[in-house]
This record gives sequence, C-alpha cells and structure tokens, in this order.
Amino acid sequence: MQDSIDYRAVGLKVGLEVHQQLLTARKLFCRCPAGLYTREHDGTVLRHMRPTLSELGEYDGTALMEFKTRKNIVYLLHRKTTCTYEMDDTPPFLVNEEALEIAVEQCLMLGCDIVDEVHIARKQYLDGSIPTGFQRTAVVGVNGRIPFRDRELTITQVTLEEDSCREVSDRGHLIVWRTDRLGMPLIETVTGAELRTPEEVEEAILLIGRVCRSTGHVRTGLGASRQDVNVSVAGGRRVEIKGVPRAALAARLVHGEAIRQVNLLRIRDELHRRGLRSADDVVSHVHDVTELFREGPLDLLTEARWRSWLESTGRRPGFEVGTGPFSVRAVRLPGLAGILAHPTQPGRTFAHELAGRVRVIATLDQPPVLLHSEAWPAGAGESLEALRRATGAGPEDALVVVWGAADDTETAASEIRLRVEDATEGVPLETRQPFPDGSTDFERILPGPDRMYPDTDSPPHALDPAHVERLRAALPEPPWEREARYAAAGVPLDETRFLIRRGGSRLVDRLVEEAGADLKRAALFVARDLKAARRGGLAVDEIPDGAWVGLFALFGERPVLWEARREIVAALAASPALEPAAAVRELGLGEPPGDWEARVLELAATAHPDHPDGSVEQRLRFLMGRAMRGLRGRVPAREVLAVLRGQLEVQA
Repeated sequence: MQDSIDYRAVGLKVGLEVHQQLLTARKLFCRCPAGLYTREHDGTVLRHMRPTLSELGEYDGTALMEFKTRKNIVYLLHRKTTCTYEMDDTPPFLVNEEALEIAVEQCLMLGCDIVDEVHIARKQYLDGSIPTGFQRTAVVGVNGRIPFRDRELTITQVTLEEDSCREVSDRGHLIVWRTDRLGMPLIETVTGAELRTPEEVEEAILLIGRVCRSTGHVRTGLGASRQDVNVSVAGGRRVEIKGVPRAALAARLVHGEAIRQVNLLRIRDELHRRGLRSADDVVSHVHDVTELFREGPLDLLTEARWRSWLESTGRRPGFEVGTGPFSVRAVRLPGLAGILAHPTQPGRTFAHELAGRVRVIATLDQPPVLLHSEAWPAGAGESLEALRRATGAGPEDALVVVWGAADDTETAASEIRLRVEDATEGVPLETRQPFPDGSTDFERILPGPDRMYPDTDSPPHALDPAHVERLRAALPEPPWEREARYAAAGVPLDETRFLIRRGGSRLVDRLVEEAGADLKRAALFVARDLKAARRGGLAVDEIPDGAWVGLFALFGERPVLWEARREIVAALAASPALEPAAAVRELGLGEPPGDWEARVLELAATAHPDHPDGSVEQRLRFLMGRAMRGLRGRVPAREVLAVLRGQLEVQA
C-alpha cells in the first residue's frame, strides 16, 4: 500500500465549499438569537423524513438513500433558541437584512459580481440535520477571483444559507439533533476545481478564511468555519469530503482520497479483467445462515451475544434497533476472491467500503460491522469452511456476513451488492465523513441537481445597486495587500496572518492612525504580547480598543513605559474600566526615582550571582535583571545598562 503519490501524474483536482457563519444578532429566516448555544432542552420532537419529487418529477438519489435508513429523528428544543419556524410549523420571515448585507460584503471581498435579485431556493436534506427536510439558500455573488500563489483562484459562486442542527448522537436507527445552531446565517464560498496538491488545498482554505475574517463580520471559534472538499483524479469522479473543520486536516484527507481513488480504479480494472465490466455482470447470492452460527466458536454471530450488546448500549427496539427477528445473512460474491482485501485508503481495504454502506444505510453499526472471507477471525477456520459449504462458495468467490434485525440485514445484503456494482465503474459519487487520522468513510450518496427547487414561501429580494456600491467603498483592505504592507514594515508573515484571522489587524491600524504608533511595534504588541497575556489568563479582550489607543499615546509621550507594558496590560486586565494614565500612576511608572543611580551603584558593589563563572557578561546580565525589577518603566534600560557597565569597568 503506497503512502506517497505523484499528484500531477494521477491528475488530482480539488475544489472547495467553504462555510462561514455570519456575525448577526438573529437567525436568517426568524427572529431567534444567533450564536446562543445550549446544553439543556425544554422539549423534544420526533420526526421521519420522506423524499419529494423535483419540479421535473425526479427523486434525488441522496433523498432515496436517506429514506432507506428508516431513521427516527429526534430534535432537542430550547425555548431561547428555537421557534415554530425551525420546526416547519410556520412560514419563514423575510430574509435577515443584516445577514444579506454581510453576504454582499463578503462577495465583494471575494471579487464576485453581485446578482441583481436574490431568489431563495430549497435544497433537500433528509439526513435529519434540518427539520423541514430542506435548507433555504440563495446565490448572492458569482464569477469571483482572488490572488492565489502565482495565479488567481476562481470563486464560482457565494450563497447565503441557513445553518443546520448540531448532531448529539447517531446510533442505529436513532439520530438526535440539537436545534440551537439551526437557522444561523452562513455563506458558502465555492471555488473552481483548480487546486492540484494537498498543500494548495490547505493554503486556499486559509486564504478564503482570511478574506472572510477581514471584515470582522463573521463568527470565529470552533465550528464557525468548516469546509467540504471535492476531490477527483483522472478517470475517477468527484467525491465530497463533508464538514472538514481544519485546513491542516483537509490536506491529509485530500492525500488519502487521492490514494483511495487510484486504488478504486485499480479494483475496477481487475474486475474488468475478470469479466465484471458493468453492474449487469455482478451476481450475488444471499443466504440466511442464522442456524449455522447458533452454536460454535463465533459467538459474535449468536443472538445471545447480539442482545447482550443491545442491552449494554441501551438500544431499544423501534428506536435504535430495526424490526424483525435476529438474523445472520451471508452474501456470496462469485468471482470476487481477493478483492475485499485489496487496499484502498492507507490502512483500509475494499471491505471497509462495504462496511461503510452497511453502517450508514442498513444502520448495522455494531463492531465489527461485518465479517468477510478475506479476513476471517483467527481460530474460526472451521466455521468459514462450513459457511463455504452452506453457500456453495468456491475458491474464486468472496463471502460477506452481516447480522442483526432481519429487515436491516436484508438492506445490508442489498447494499453490499450495490457497492460491488459501483466498483465496476471505479469511483462512486459519494459524500464521505472525515476522521482525524486522514481517513474517510461513507456518509451518503452524492446529491444531484434534483435536490434543488424554488422556495415558494420566500419572495425575490432586489439588491439596490447604490447600496452595493456604498458597501464596496467601505470594504477593508484585502489580506494580500495588508500582508504586503505589513511585510514592508518588517512584520513577520505568520504574525500578520494571525492578526487578520483574529481581527487584531483592525486594532493595529487604529493604533497607527490614532496614536501614531510604529506599525511593526503595534503589530507585534497585538500579535505577541496580547496573545501571551490571553494565554496567561488575563482578560485582555475585556479592555476597549480606546484604552489601547490611549496606552500607545502614552508610549509616544513617555517611551520608558514601553518596557513596563506587560505590567500595565495586567493592571488594565484586572480593571478594564481603568484609564491607561490612571494605571500608570497607580503602578508608579513613568518617572525615575531620584536616587536610582545610587541604588544601581550599591547593587553593583554588593550583589553577586549565586554561581559565578568569573565573566563580566554573566555579572552584567545578573545585575541588569536585579536592577530592572524596581526601575522598569521608570528608567530606560539603556541608561541602567550604561551605569552598570561603567561601574564594572571601574571595579575591573
């Protein structure tokens, strides 16, 4: 199994869908507060989803797949964050004007053309993440471009959307969601499939994030930004990796997906060599082998073991567990010997592809999800031979075993065959779930165009061209221009990008413009000193920006205060309402003690390092440290150093 790959040689192409929550007071289509998260709930709602026809009379494949899961969907409701709109009991309000304005601003930052009229559409989601079964979404900008490396990155479109619920748990047929995040406004930025390496993917995600955050009108923190990564290789198909939380993880996931698709194409070629060139050539035989495993070394496949697992995990018939008696089914796959053990992702085989479908669609998620003939449990060889005899399997056949409620095992057997049929075409159109180790697993069939249709509850919303131009005139500096300006002042790139991501660049520019601060000094103060204070537990974010401007004005009037900036920051953090000048007075800073030189000379005559090495340099460092304890912010360090150096020369 290869862990490295030539991305150019395999024709890797990646596009992004970057989701960014907007910083608004209210949700997108109701008046519930946005950004208020809860851990408790006041009530629950149980729902079941079913697919609906598109305007052309078609069912979306993803919707049909979700319907097969027969999920019981429970929503946890809190009165402070949820209203009847979220539960689809009342129509939507008109679109949130604040959110729409921020979305237009973001489109302008990304170089997009703004649409003349915003039309709300419905996008089907039957996984339960949205109680209505669809997400309201609208295109706001198209045809954007932003500088990227030595070229430009295409922004295909930017849409304004409502966020989905937060998943609490997903076990068997029961999935539980919390509705506090539901309906919060976000934008989805879609790029062209123009990224060619995992490193480019990571860099593009971070760049789009910096563009979005430059305005200060988007949310930050865990979950505020996440991305879907669309990956393909030459001969393969687009696969969407859903909900990637971090840019660095996206790079690992792209690498793993490129390897996976290359291996799936190799499996396709091997199946074709064996005469399995299309779905019509795939044959499967399903056998009920419950009695075969009622007794024997594989107690994993016994009803007693299964029911013990249900009891230990608190699973209830009709909720987490499917219907029908306990059943063990074996699927014989003629001509597939060796295929189930063929590598796909690093550390995974084609059998994991089958297990993913069984886990999600048949909802058989007990560990392990399935057993198969290419990796049969050690010490149970006799049971495998008995299984081969019972199913009529020859040496060229593969066997897969699933167990659980009868209806679920029937669904699982069907999905196993469908996944093998897909293998004859190479890479199936899928949405996949990411994991921290860089691997992915099946989440759902990739949605198609039939999932979108107009929202008849929402009228079109015309955008005033004059207002768009006012927003354009007020745009902040693009991050690439700010990076160049800060670099010219000597600010390291990492610090500049940190300032842009965390909103500190706006404070830096204000310090320069209003207090006359040196750009580099102001940038490093915000990026390093305040960051260190924040990590040290100081409440620096409670201090108003005006106080920092006042502090830097004091630095300009009395430069010696700069050396005591950490002490001043600590004093301001302890009392955020305190004026900087008052903090300086309380600390007794800014004016030198009348006898400071005498005190320094006395220190030089009496104080010695605990472990002297005889060098002047060591003693000078030691004496400076002791002297500045009482003189920092009162006497410039260079003056103290000059007195000490002169005294040591006299003593020498």
